[in-house]
Amino acid sequence: MSTQTKYLLQESQMPKFWYNIQADLPKPAPAVLHPGTLQPIGPDDLAPLFPMSLIMQEVSTEREIEIPEPVREVFRLWRPAPLFRAHRLEQVLGTPAKIYYKYEGVSPAGSHKPNSAIPQAWYNAQAGVKRLVTETGAGQWGSSLALAGQLFGLDVTIYQVRVSYDQKPYRRALMETYGARCVASPSNETEYGRRVLAERPDHPGSLGIAISEAVEIAAQRDDTKYALGSVLNHVLLHQTIIGLEAMEQMQMADAWPDVVVGCTGGGSNFGGIAFPFIGHGLRGGKKPRIVAVEPAACPSLTRGKYAYDFGDTGHMTPLTKMHTLGSTFTPPGFHAGGLRYHGMAPLVSHCKELGLLEATAYTQNQCFEAGVTFARAEGIVPAPEANHAVRGAIEEALRCKREGKAETILFNLSGHGHFDMGSYQKYFAGELTDQSYDEKELAQALSGLPSVPA
Repeated sequence: MSTQTKYLLQESQMPKFWYNIQADLPKPAPAVLHPGTLQPIGPDDLAPLFPMSLIMQEVSTEREIEIPEPVREVFRLWRPAPLFRAHRLEQVLGTPAKIYYKYEGVSPAGSHKPNSAIPQAWYNAQAGVKRLVTETGAGQWGSSLALAGQLFGLDVTIYQVRVSYDQKPYRRALMETYGARCVASPSNETEYGRRVLAERPDHPGSLGIAISEAVEIAAQRDDTKYALGSVLNHVLLHQTIIGLEAMEQMQMADAWPDVVVGCTGGGSNFGGIAFPFIGHGLRGGKKPRIVAVEPAACPSLTRGKYAYDFGDTGHMTPLTKMHTLGSTFTPPGFHAGGLRYHGMAPLVSHCKELGLLEATAYTQNQCFEAGVTFARAEGIVPAPEANHAVRGAIEEALRCKREGKAETILFNLSGHGHFDMGSYQKYFAGELTDQSYDEKELAQALSGLPSVPA
């Protein structure tokens, strides 16, 4: 048995192309629709929000899309990211399984999010854009775009979901350190934010609301574009550098995963680790089981409806077909703020419909329990979002123990929890409750889905 713990690629081995799963899907994903005409949108419909280079990536069906050298130059600050064999976790669990994890917490922002923030900022700067506006939940995306804006000379404004804005002050401080402006959402800065606050002054916010505020600002100014941290095709495309590196590193380890696990909120880190392996299987290679792990308090894949819906609460975005809890659904304020989104990425949703992945959901305390077990074995404290992937991997390892199978498990540790220690303190104090959503609110949100002819 190999005792090697980490598998490192040289900078020269960093992937030069992103992988586009749309080239290999047996059935194309449903079209994105204009909310007014219900007809498929064209590039011009998205031009007020995104530069044309990103719009072309959004609709591309080419298998490989080149990573620009200026982007790769920034990536070298932390990429290629390491792959670890979790020997100590295996021993603690007493499992015959071999557990590997790709660690994205080595980035300056502490998560996988710069993998898309850097190229998005670069493409916008190339297009002459001066300002970017975005939303963020836990703050990992916001801090990543703040860094990217600073590196490429863009002003960045971030609308952060209020419950996370209050829970995670150090994430906010990081955004400001990188030069961005962070605003609690819903805010009084936008027409939509004011409408939300008029109805409920203490609204905890949601990613859907924060997206509406950011989109409203971007649509009003010619020098401003919108940047999204998950969900859209081009964001998941950028994240595939995770899985592409992991494939090389698994070969270095003379291993290949039987199971690939990732946490899911909007779908970016999950698509990043899973899509290259799914594509490899679709092209005739070995097909691992692909497991998406989501929070039980915001279970879009396991409880949502596969239907056309708005990506934001204010209904300013195009309609995409995805697993959704309804755009007006507001999840409870649990601590995995990056997973508190009402919908799942259309490409992830489509893959689930095609039977290419399976989904499961766990409660907040189940995931923190797994995160603590992992930290005490491996030394890395995971972000609350990443704890869901840890939980999923541990469950798979315990299944292997019960069945006496020495399977290989790969999961994506998408970020560290150094800015989330307040939530760990609450967990140890017994103050972290397993919040559940309101079934009536869910039913009401689903009943309000837009009517789209079959």
